[in-house]
Amino acid sequence: MLYIIRHGKTDWNVRHKLQGRTDIPLNEEGREMARRAHDEYLNIHLDVCYCSPLIRAKETAEILLDGRNIPIITDERLSEMAFGIFEGKENSFEDKDCPINELFFSPGTYIAKEGYGESLDELFERTGSFLKEILPMAEAGQDILIVGHGAMNSSIITQVRHRTRDQFWSEGIENCVMKKLL
Repeated sequence: MLYIIRHGKTDWNVRHKLQGRTDIPLNEEGREMARRAHDEYLNIHLDVCYCSPLIRAKETAEILLDGRNIPIITDERLSEMAFGIFEGKENSFEDKDCPINELFFSPGTYIAKEGYGESLDELFERTGSFLKEILPMAEAGQDILIVGHGAMNSSIITQVRHRTRDQFWSEGIENCVMKKLL
């Protein structure tokens, strides 16, 4: 089986700030979300957890898997999408002319210009490289959890479920809600 979950909330989530690669820790609400997820998903068998190296994902994984003998392996390819000059941008949706909004409203046509951070092609390339390694393990019967982020998780889901880029956000990536992909 293959499962995926997004980290708990941070202060930047609450303030609607784009986090990207900025290493923001969980806030107390995010830690509580992870504790509730720990209890809710306690009976789901997992062999291994692969996790983004960013602190909000690592802390979520540690709380979620507390008391279970499940290795947590960080992998740079699971880092959140880099948003370049838009990292830290607050309430981008209120700024109708903010170029990063195209990523959220029209991902199929989004082009990351210089300074915008990572392109969808780059995101898909690195997460696709990760999937090539772990999908055979999941298909062979290992139960694998990925702990990550909104855009990064969306790229994994899009590839595993063979969705188009226009459907990039179609799953809705809630904090601390586990999804079964395989």
